[in-house]
Amino acid sequence: MDELASAYPRSAPDALLARTRRHLDYVARLVDVRMTPAERRRLVVVGAWLSLLAATCDIDLGRHAAAGARLRTAAQLAGHAGHPEIVAWTLETRAWQAVTDANYRAAVALSRGAQEIAPHGGSAFIQATAQEGRAWARLGAGRETRDALGRVERLVAPLAMPERPEHHFHYNPAKSAAYTATTLSWLGDPAAEPYARGVLARLEAPVSGPARPRRGASARLDLALALIAAEQPEEAAHRALEAVTSGRLVPSNHWRAAEVVVAVDGLGVPEAGDLRETYREVCGGARGRRPRPADPRGRGHPRACSRRRRPGTAR
Repeated sequence: MDELASAYPRSAPDALLARTRRHLDYVARLVDVRMTPAERRRLVVVGAWLSLLAATCDIDLGRHAAAGARLRTAAQLAGHAGHPEIVAWTLETRAWQAVTDANYRAAVALSRGAQEIAPHGGSAFIQATAQEGRAWARLGAGRETRDALGRVERLVAPLAMPERPEHHFHYNPAKSAAYTATTLSWLGDPAAEPYARGVLARLEAPVSGPARPRRGASARLDLALALIAAEQPEEAAHRALEAVTSGRLVPSNHWRAAEVVVAVDGLGVPEAGDLRETYREVCGGARGRRPRPADPRGRGHPRACSRRRRPGTAR
């Protein structure tokens, strides 16, 4: 399980899902084997973690019905084993799914529910707090967003780097920086641009550990959105094009590229056409509803971009 969760940041979600399903099948075959109560609890806990990881891959692939079923299974198994950390992770994962569906109020509620269940200061608690901040940012709620960011900063400050920093369910300080860049870019905070540049630079030239190509693609979208708010649409288009053509953008993040495409298109920059056509070619077949693109100032609509549109250009 730890190896699979650590492979998440560098694996294609369909390939990782296939590997995870094989282990889930093995867990299912072991259910009827004679074992001690302690061994059975361990098996149930492993099954819950594997179901949670499979659900995460399903969300990345835009398979929300399958993800929902796996999340229910993970929660039931975790409840049976008395494992609140996993139960909290299922709520946090549902919160991320709600963000991808543009259901931001639900994402806030689910994130807070996860914090109520999770062991205080643990990975699920910190991740749920960060997820709450991202949902508030999509709602344009600056005070609530910054409050969540402050709580995350205080929680992360005493953390040491975990043994497996790439483990999807182990929070580490590097994740905090990336989440802050995303949150600030969604809020339209002026600090988003330098923050996002710093995160991308560290991902491109890591001091230690393996490369993080999936995080790099997301970081480029964060920087692109921040550049739109900073009225630098040409570079925004370039950064978004890098993300779209990287081959590392999963379907659950296509909407994040879409909002940059819409904003750049509305500004009528020369790079808009190439970005738009490339997005359609690479991401056009993505399943699932895409959220309405957000105003880079955090108001949930693209009117600020359209007001700055050059005369005579099409949206």
